[in-house]
Parts: sequence; structure tokens; C-alpha cells
Amino acid sequence: MSATTSRRLFYCDHHTIELPEGHKFPMDKYRLLRKTLERDGQYTLQPAPSATLESIEQAHDPAYVAAFLGGTLTTQAMRRIGFPWSESLVRRTLCSVGGTLAASADALECGYGGVLAGGTHHALRAEGAGFCVFNDIAVAARWMLLHRGLERVAIADCDVHQGDGTAQIFESDNRVFTMSLHGRKNFPFRKQHSRLDVDLEDNTGDYEYMAALSSAMDAVLAWKPQALFFQSGVDGLACDRLGRLALSPEGLLHRDRLVLSACHEFDIPIVVTLGGGYGSPLEATVEAHANTYRTALAIFGDNTSAT
Repeated sequence: MSATTSRRLFYCDHHTIELPEGHKFPMDKYRLLRKTLERDGQYTLQPAPSATLESIEQAHDPAYVAAFLGGTLTTQAMRRIGFPWSESLVRRTLCSVGGTLAASADALECGYGGVLAGGTHHALRAEGAGFCVFNDIAVAARWMLLHRGLERVAIADCDVHQGDGTAQIFESDNRVFTMSLHGRKNFPFRKQHSRLDVDLEDNTGDYEYMAALSSAMDAVLAWKPQALFFQSGVDGLACDRLGRLALSPEGLLHRDRLVLSACHEFDIPIVVTLGGGYGSPLEATVEAHANTYRTALAIFGDNTSAT
């Protein structure tokens, strides 16, 4: 592993998606997050490359992939995803996956890589759901296994919603440790089986959350992964409209430090993906997301140079 740390993050908010008025997905947070980190001046922000069809089909059913790309999914299938189909949605989706693949290459080379998108963990092998079309983490994990020779890849999913798509895709793959720390009563209401599922009750606060996370990360680290994906959704904030937990901004910072510091201490390359965040006000979500990437650079940036 290189002694330098990547100072670049990949984004795809230059591909805009037109949503109906009143749509609950906060699309503007991606642009606001990029602008916030640009003002910080610590990162170089780069447009994400587009993922290849071949890479996506390593985790998804080719018939589903072709139907989405060609705009022939049923109305019911698109309703389950939650977005109207458009060519812009296709471009953005491909770049979201491509950004995670590029961040994965950075992580294997430098120890840490990040993307200002991704974490689309509700996409199952043959269908999308919950604002997720393709599962970028699953695609990138398969790429590490198939093309970089890794034998043990872990996923630490700290979004408030279970990583059901990731769990399903890797349910029979012993090379991937899927850990999901999520609200028991929250979406998806039909849960899948991760390697380790940690169910949290509504209104769980910082102390109980951190105790659960610490125990879960002990299990992940005991498995000795060669790389780890951190789904760093911030929808556990008390102000989140869809979260149902009661975490403070400081609690989320402690969460980020725990996961990132563990990977740094044990020399585990880590890929940080964005995940969910639906705060009111939206600025609270943007700041919490920004703090994740600031924390990553503070921990991994001891001996850094621009990439």
C-alpha cells in the first residue's frame, strides 16, 4: 500500500435528474455537499467515470441491467425504484457506480478512497428499490474479488435502513462479510439476511448506538477483511425525516471516527460511499456528510500528497 493518501473524491451531480415537485428525495444535497468540500479546499473533486456493462453484470442480472439501460422496465419496477426513468438517470446511475469503482482503486492503492454518491444498498440482484438502481458497493466488491485478487471483503453499512440488496447479493458468498446496523422497524420492512444484522429500536441515541457499533465492528475486524466498504448514510440524525433514530451530529462523528480509525489501525483499505440523508433542514444532512469525509482525511492524511 502506498504511503500517500488520495485527496480526490468522485462526484456525479453534474448529471441532473428532474423529479416531480414534492418528491421526497433530496437530490440537491449532492451538489451542496460538493460545494461545501470545495470550499474546504482539502480535496480535489473529479467527475466520476461511467461504469462498464461488464462490471455491473458481475453483481446484477443481465436482463435487469439491459431493461433499465434501455428504458423498458415496467412501471411497477420503476415505481419500486422511486425515480422516473430518463436518459439522465441512466448516465447518473452509471457514474455513481463508476465513482465507487474509482474510489475502490484509490483505496487499494492509498488506503482510502471516497465518492460523493453511491451506497445504493437497496438494489438487489435483479431489481431496484428505495432510490437504488444498481448496487455500487456490490459491483465494486465483486471487482475487488475478481480482478484484484482479494479473498475477504467487508461491508460496514451504517445507513439507518438495512442494506438488504447487498445482503441478498452476497448471501451465499463467503468471501464477503455484510454487516448492517439499522432501524428494526424502518424500511425495508421485509429484511434480508446479512452476515451480521444489528437491529436498533426507534429513538436510539448516541450511547446505545455506539455500543452496538463497537460490538459489530469487533466482529467485522475479527474476520480480518482485506478491504472494507463504509456505507456512511447520515439518516440516523434526530432531524432526519425518514430515520426514526435520535443521533446527534457529535454521535455521527464518533461513528465515523470509530470505523475509519479501526481501518487505519489495522491497515485495511476503506472505501467511503455516501448513503442516505433526508434531514430537515437539509443543511444538517450536508454538514454531517461533509464531516465524514473531513474525518477520513484527518485520520488517513498523515502523509498525504495530491493524487
